[in-house]
Amino acid sequence: MKIELPRKVIMIINNLQLHGYEAFAVGGCVRDSILCRRPEDWDITTSAKPEEIKRLFRRTVDTGIEHGTVTVMIGKDGFEVTTYRVDGEYTDSRHPKEVTFTTNLEEDLKRRDFTINAMAYNDEVRLVDVFGGMKDLNHHLIRCVGDPMERFSEDALRILRAVRFSAQLSCSIEKNTAEAVRALAPTLKNISAERIQVELVKLLTSNHPELIQDAYELGITKVILPEWDAMVGVEQNTPHHKYDVADHTLHALKNVKKDKILRLTMLFHDMGKPAMRTTDEKGRDHFKGHALVSEEIARTVLRRLKFDNETVKKVTRLVCYHDYRIEATPQNVRRAMNRIGVELFPYYLAVRMADVKAQSPYKRRAKIENIVAMRELYQEALLNDQCVTLRQLKVSGRDLLKLGMQPGKEMGDMLSELLELVIDDPDMNDREKLCDYVKEKLGI
Repeated sequence: MKIELPRKVIMIINNLQLHGYEAFAVGGCVRDSILCRRPEDWDITTSAKPEEIKRLFRRTVDTGIEHGTVTVMIGKDGFEVTTYRVDGEYTDSRHPKEVTFTTNLEEDLKRRDFTINAMAYNDEVRLVDVFGGMKDLNHHLIRCVGDPMERFSEDALRILRAVRFSAQLSCSIEKNTAEAVRALAPTLKNISAERIQVELVKLLTSNHPELIQDAYELGITKVILPEWDAMVGVEQNTPHHKYDVADHTLHALKNVKKDKILRLTMLFHDMGKPAMRTTDEKGRDHFKGHALVSEEIARTVLRRLKFDNETVKKVTRLVCYHDYRIEATPQNVRRAMNRIGVELFPYYLAVRMADVKAQSPYKRRAKIENIVAMRELYQEALLNDQCVTLRQLKVSGRDLLKLGMQPGKEMGDMLSELLELVIDDPDMNDREKLCDYVKEKLGI
């Protein structure tokens, strides 16, 4: 098998080989190349020790020198070059207590998580596949290298990575590997929120975000996202729904594009339903106020998993407004743009569409037509630069000062009143008209 290595990777491998060392591209980049996927980065493994690597390259960075990793800089690009190693005992479900360098490639590959990530390649030797990674790729299987209980005990994050790779690569988790996942899932409590966050986002933004259900069935969400477990089996006895809350969420996740904000929004949008479910005398379920509870749950979980403030802000706002239903009129759409935010409004429309498509056929066509009409009115408002924010208002606080108003609450209330006026009637967004309106209100 021939893999097209990037020119800079070939340069690094060749330089190491010229000086008598072995060197291979290794891990995910080899796997992705075989699958005709573009690797995110290229890692290199070598028999050279860290100090020998540093001596052979002009620019290096000690990124993980204690574990044998040196980043070699070629131009603006950095490539991690790691010495063959054998990991010592793991005591914290993450880090080996010590590492021992080796000159044996197979020993290095043996410590890796899954067979599909334990393949190496260079143009001279070609593919090195000691543990059957190619066979597992062909059979669409995620299988641990060696004993899965050992591999997951070394680094508990591999438990979540198994499901993530399953979702990204459309693979099943091999039986013994799945049993080990189920047995050791509780050890995920030892993993940092930041590392869990990264894997969760990769799972959600994959081609198969619905495989979060596998994480539930294997006991993973019970540890990292118990809020998901609370949705499972919660029926929605209403004409608008045909799935329970968790199944509806799975379908909604598949109905939006692979965007972090959108997928996170769909994950959380109905998490408040279990707490807000009521059933009337006719046996019909109601979930009044669930959007606000979902918003609070989203904020709690996102902060627990150490998401950045911008992501928290966008996702919680979209969750809050995910069930905001209005008649598609120009005034209503402009007001919604003001409340939700001009930039977030397309996300809101995508969330509404995904939600509706994951519901029952009851009134679905009318709901979709409403969302399409809202999209057209939104585009029209942008095209005509219609005012929906204070920034677009043709008068400012400075103009009101000139009319005799004092800074403070009264001025703020007046600007808000003018904005409401202009949202209802875009033609009113004229400085002279607005000033006349203020003069009349003030009795000037």
